[in-house]
Amino acid sequence: MNDRFPAPIYDETVLAVNFGDAKKYFLEFLLELHYAHTLMLCRQGILPLPEAKLCLQALDRLDRSALASAVRGGTCEDLFFHVETCLRQGCDPDVAGKMHTARSRNDIDITLYRMALRREILKLNAALLDASQVLLDWASNHVRTLIPAYTHSQPAQPTTLAHYLLAAIEFLGRDAKRLQAVFATVNRSPLGACAITTTGFPIDREYTAGLLGFEGLQFNSYGAIAAVDYFTEAAGVVAVAMVNLGKLVQDLLLWCSEEFGFLRLSDAYVQVSSIMPQKRNPVALEHTRILASKALGEAQAVLTCAHNTPFGDIVDSEDDIQPLVLSMFIDALRAARLFTGLLKGAEIRSKRLHRRVEDTSLTVTELADTLVRKEGLSFRLSHQLVSAAVKAVGPQYTHRRMVAALKRLAPKLIGRPLKITHRECLQALDPMHFVEIRNVDGGPAPDRMKDVLGKAQAELKSNHSWLTRKQRLLQNYPKRIREAIANLR
Repeated sequence: MNDRFPAPIYDETVLAVNFGDAKKYFLEFLLELHYAHTLMLCRQGILPLPEAKLCLQALDRLDRSALASAVRGGTCEDLFFHVETCLRQGCDPDVAGKMHTARSRNDIDITLYRMALRREILKLNAALLDASQVLLDWASNHVRTLIPAYTHSQPAQPTTLAHYLLAAIEFLGRDAKRLQAVFATVNRSPLGACAITTTGFPIDREYTAGLLGFEGLQFNSYGAIAAVDYFTEAAGVVAVAMVNLGKLVQDLLLWCSEEFGFLRLSDAYVQVSSIMPQKRNPVALEHTRILASKALGEAQAVLTCAHNTPFGDIVDSEDDIQPLVLSMFIDALRAARLFTGLLKGAEIRSKRLHRRVEDTSLTVTELADTLVRKEGLSFRLSHQLVSAAVKAVGPQYTHRRMVAALKRLAPKLIGRPLKITHRECLQALDPMHFVEIRNVDGGPAPDRMKDVLGKAQAELKSNHSWLTRKQRLLQNYPKRIREAIANLR
């Protein structure tokens, strides 16, 4: 029996796979971390300046393309040791070996994971803000576009397209805030925690954190290595965002159907049937739905993998799960970008929407409210009278038939004729009147919508400002590393 590490099956199923994932997701961050840590060791007098320069020069000489295409060899357990071997070959081995002073693969790995994750958070944030802007542009143009609002998948009351879209803009704004919060959680440096209890060397954790674009420390060294809520929080945020997106997509798919006909996608986002020439299949929305569902499933898998694991350094939260965390963001990003793209070329069929609310029973809630105001009825009694009139009219509903039935039934149900005029009843049943009279906070009245649109635009601008600041932070930190190297004396 061969007891030599690694066993072939372990190599095939674990080490080779993880080596490939590390190259794909973490190589650039590993090299940046090497630079930052070496600079810190020199700055703190732990690594002499001449030796620090040799290490930095060895880093500069590394063949990046060769590293990216490397295949795991039998002598190197993972990418970290492969890079270390390359450094030892390009520098005095004893000098290169000093680069690993006061650090461990534990804090190195968690730092790399956070560096990769924070970038994906910003990408998804940007995509959701783009979607918000498209919806906001639509809403601005459809403040008076009437649509049927649904409860329990049944037509309920008239509202406006702007009112509906602003509800979606609100949850996209909350998704953006949740991504901002998780970015704050993720962008804390664990470097310097070492294996789990820091080190006896006089390191400067704040210095390396700044060089690598972190906004502070994951302070407690045990928690820096053992805690996983930085990626479980991210999974929760993605899950919520994808559920939100999926619900909106489901509506829009119905709107694209011939039965509804409220929305028409651009030809660039539909496919024809291979057998039925007339078909315009809204496949881009279907792809958006499955990508959102896939990202949601990946988020659930991340949480499942982390559940009931020990609070310590374990592989359950490392090599095998981290690609899943990133894939979750990648699929969520695909869904959000596709959604935004298809919206930009889509057409709202306003006349079709208006026909679905014109001369229908969707406005009878306002008729009941009007009877309360003008007749002094309790709402319950008014509701019973209006409900009886709707049933009496049946499927041949028109506003005029509704008013006639209401007048006819009133003496029997409330004990007296109605004083309200025929004209007042018809006004109460007018869908635009229905919308305009709901002039309260959160309601669909056009005057309210104009105020809300301004606030939504201001919030979107604020969210874009936050995103720009964080994007610049991640774009600029490599310059800090190069400047620190140039300033070595």
